[in-house]
Amino acid sequence: MMEKAQVTDAERTRALGLSTIAFTACFAVWTIFSIIGVEIKAELGLNEFEFGLLVATPILTGSLTRLILGVWTEKYGGRIVFTTQMLLTAAATWMLTWASSYTMYLVAALGIGLAGGSFIIGVAYVSRWYDAGRQGTALGIFGAGNVGAAVTKFVAPFVMVALGWQGVAHVWAAALALMAVVFYLFAKDDPALVARRKSGAKAPSLAEQFAPLQNLQVWRFSLYYFFVFGAFVALALWMPHYLVDVYNHDIRTAGMSAAAFSLSASLFRAYGGHLSDRFGARAVMYWTFGFSLILLFMLSYPPTDYVIQGKDGPIAFSTEMGQWPFVITLFVLGFFMSLGKAAVFKHIPVYYPGHVGAVGGLVGMIGGLGGFVLPIAFGALLDLTGIYTSCFALLFVIVAISLAWMHLSIRAMERGAQGAALDELPQLPEMQEIHHANQQARTRVLDEWNPEDKTFWEDKGRRIARRNLWISIPALLLAFSVWMVWSVVVARLPAIGFDFTPGELFWLAALPGLSGATLRIFYSFMVPIFGGRLWTTLSTASLLLPAMGIGYAVQNPETPYLIFLVLALLCGFGGGNFASSMANIAFFFPKAEKGNALALNAGLGNLGVSVMQFLVPLVITAGVFGALGGQPQTMSDGGQLWMQNAGFVWVPFIIAATIAAWVGMNDIADAKASFKEQAIIFSRKHNWIMCVLYTGTFGSFIGYSAGFPLLTKLQFPDVNALQFVFLGPLVGALSRAGTGWVSDKFGGGRVTFWTFLGMIVAVLGVIFFLGIKEQPGAFWGFFASFMALFFLTGIGNASTFQMIPAIMAREIPRLMPELDGGALRRQAERESAAIIAFTSAIAAYGAFFIPKAYGTSIAMTGGPVAALWGFLGFYAICVALTWAYYTRPGGLLAHDRAGPAAPAISAA
Repeated sequence: MMEKAQVTDAERTRALGLSTIAFTACFAVWTIFSIIGVEIKAELGLNEFEFGLLVATPILTGSLTRLILGVWTEKYGGRIVFTTQMLLTAAATWMLTWASSYTMYLVAALGIGLAGGSFIIGVAYVSRWYDAGRQGTALGIFGAGNVGAAVTKFVAPFVMVALGWQGVAHVWAAALALMAVVFYLFAKDDPALVARRKSGAKAPSLAEQFAPLQNLQVWRFSLYYFFVFGAFVALALWMPHYLVDVYNHDIRTAGMSAAAFSLSASLFRAYGGHLSDRFGARAVMYWTFGFSLILLFMLSYPPTDYVIQGKDGPIAFSTEMGQWPFVITLFVLGFFMSLGKAAVFKHIPVYYPGHVGAVGGLVGMIGGLGGFVLPIAFGALLDLTGIYTSCFALLFVIVAISLAWMHLSIRAMERGAQGAALDELPQLPEMQEIHHANQQARTRVLDEWNPEDKTFWEDKGRRIARRNLWISIPALLLAFSVWMVWSVVVARLPAIGFDFTPGELFWLAALPGLSGATLRIFYSFMVPIFGGRLWTTLSTASLLLPAMGIGYAVQNPETPYLIFLVLALLCGFGGGNFASSMANIAFFFPKAEKGNALALNAGLGNLGVSVMQFLVPLVITAGVFGALGGQPQTMSDGGQLWMQNAGFVWVPFIIAATIAAWVGMNDIADAKASFKEQAIIFSRKHNWIMCVLYTGTFGSFIGYSAGFPLLTKLQFPDVNALQFVFLGPLVGALSRAGTGWVSDKFGGGRVTFWTFLGMIVAVLGVIFFLGIKEQPGAFWGFFASFMALFFLTGIGNASTFQMIPAIMAREIPRLMPELDGGALRRQAERESAAIIAFTSAIAAYGAFFIPKAYGTSIAMTGGPVAALWGFLGFYAICVALTWAYYTRPGGLLAHDRAGPAAPAISAA
């Protein structure tokens, strides 16, 4: 077996040298838009936001791919993964010159972004050649490949003057392809991979590699890296543009001045690794954050004129940072950021030697996302404030938060240690919980959880389950509120000066449904992998992005439509939360109470749509946040609206719900499962049938909720629809929360069958009253028919989810007869939870298709009736499926009246 001790220094040096050169080449390609983007901006006539999005798009791909590339490197080895990644990136860079429109440039930029994934490949590869005492220095040397950004800034301007920006792309692509060939020919497989192949051991599973991501310390490191690396990438991309605009440089001078920052933020990373090995990474992180705070305060101070009333008259003076002081200050900032980059990655191979790919991939991904998010934020802040130094002010806030969090965490650990334990703390005390075996007690993990045991349930199970349920409900309510906020906002955008067509407005109303439904597919499998507590915390906190983004975007009628499209997609975070929330709560309750618990979680969570549609029209009429909330927008009729409150109003509640989830929720050890274990549901016939049925119930509820306000306003323009539309989601949510017991008592199959028949009748009512909409009373008939639809969707939502555990309780003993006892119960519960989450993902596409169907129907026929006939036909199919498979004599649930507990499971 090939151990690190058996590796020669020459082999280590070759691995490190080749990896560093390859990373330098990749980084040069990754930041290519910082130079050629200026020319493309002028060529296409891009505004600040569009330019920011263009230069940031490669960073997005490079960030998001880091996690999976790290995992693949752990599994397949750095030699093959690094080579493949470089060849694909080179091809995308060459094809950039074929683009002919802004959209095509963005698509090509996504491919170029693969270059950024090279970092985690190299970290996972290089770390396996060195022991813990030298990994800091080795990874610091490797990380100095960031100097590729400086190479681009030094060389690319001259190549661009000689050959045009297309010539830069061709030269960089050819060089990267050549490097890929050299790396493949001369690099060797790492010692750990060779040893694993010799022993015949299997590569670690995804669940095993992702297990450490449950630790809060890992996410804290991610925030640190968001600044030291993400801000470095962002500034490397932004500075040439900044220097051209602020100091009137030509592109060559601006590129060379910005390269000074890139050099210091790259080359000194090797020194940072050495300092971390010698003095400890914690000390280096304090130096990084402390000095960065001072330097960013200096950089963020805008040119200012002062007039002081002195005893002899006004005294006038001004402050402004000149060109060379600016470059020098930026150089020093880059030096400390380079130290911080090395310090963050000093710990990962030491504390997670078997999970470098997954942990390093996550930290690198979050850091890389900083390089994507921050340039967009820089452009948006510049458009919003008109102050160029606002980008440094944003970084100042990020550093202040990071420093405070790090220091408070360290102090909390030190106060918790006593006597000799204090001397035993590692260099980073916030990692004590992971580093020391005696600190492994998992106070929030339920190692034994058997809700079917009546004694256990009565003694403590019910109390814990209900606490998790009542924390989950408000978090889910906020998720639905943010997810559907566009349904109200889009109806008011034209009134405050946004010149969007009805088709564009329907797209804004529909896109949150599209992204939310897509995210649900992934969220469906997250709880068993990460744990319900951590995932609920993270998914709830993610709602801050669209909530705050909406608050800023609506304040300026010049905000591009593209920004609204991005924010609409981000609102899908709220839609994704439902799948993970329902899967999580399903694990806590026994079968006899599962239907009601899921109905409460989903029903009261669905209530967020109604709460939003009731609250937002109220808060946008007043400046409830004072000066902090911004100025009101003037409507076409002379009135005023504070549309930003539609986003800002959720922020304090989201923060409170995030804290509550982390402090008060639990993980269930038995609920852990890999994606492979959960993926068995794709072979279950009833999974796909229930996807259709739940689309008919929940898909209708969420789709009608998204489209009802705008549809009502368009069909009945004389009615102030926003006064009434919140009642639809309210009725649907309350009927779901209050009727779970009906399905538990009479059987979910029967309730679902009659629900779809009722929905057919209600749709016929809507069609009838739209046909006579000019007559008196037509609106109230239309409104009443929709209220009936919402009420029935709520009942159907509860009944279909009640069906799933009942179906699997009968199917698992037949499909897996080799299981018995507890194993049979756990398999049925695991598959039920996965199917509940997955069906919710598929059904959520209703939030996209129903509003889009309205828009298409109106565009093609002049009215929404064609879409409604399509919905009616779909409900007829649902009636047929429910009867054929579940409620007919001999159907799977024909005799189901006693709730989801199945005789086969109970007997087992």
